[in-house]
Amino acid sequence: MDLLPDPAPLATRLQNTLLRYHSIADSEWRIARKTKDAVVWRKPSEEFSGYLYKAQGVVEDITNRIVDHIRPGPYRLDWDSLMTTMDIVETFEENCCVMRYTTAGQLWNIIAPREFVDFSYTTSYEDGLLSCGVSLNYGEVRPNFVRGFNHPCGWFCVPLKDYPSHSLLTGYIQTELRGMLPQSAVDTAMASTLTNFYSDLKKALKS
Repeated sequence: MDLLPDPAPLATRLQNTLLRYHSIADSEWRIARKTKDAVVWRKPSEEFSGYLYKAQGVVEDITNRIVDHIRPGPYRLDWDSLMTTMDIVETFEENCCVMRYTTAGQLWNIIAPREFVDFSYTTSYEDGLLSCGVSLNYGEVRPNFVRGFNHPCGWFCVPLKDYPSHSLLTGYIQTELRGMLPQSAVDTAMASTLTNFYSDLKKALKS
């Protein structure tokens, strides 16, 4: 079990990694799924043997409110159907914390419930915000859960130039679910989970 990290260098490293993902050329991505709410692409991850996913869609709301619904806090559990519990383990400052959370089983429970412990950091990006995270090897694993691992991931949210009441939300996700799972099941789940994330978020913001 690792100790909690020094947040400042980890936050800087995480932010730089996400900025690098955000500059990857369009030609490197392959479409994985497309719905009216979002498009999901993927490319092989540099971090592990799975994929780095990119999701993008326009959300009808202001940037701050959208990110408040995504980052660790009171809103997330209310609307994210995949997340079953969430606890803030440590708060370093207002925009930086460690959270432990659990996710529901997926694909008729082929993918059993998972637990994650993530470092989360939110900072400004252009006229909007970047909320990013990475998993930590910290704390005992809860019984009946497999400990998953999020390699560097995050959400860029910026207002649309001509429609400031709408925002472009772009996510980068690379989750190592671990446990004995067929990779095809994981890939199917990831693409649909990301498009569902957008539709659930939009419903939550309208309510």
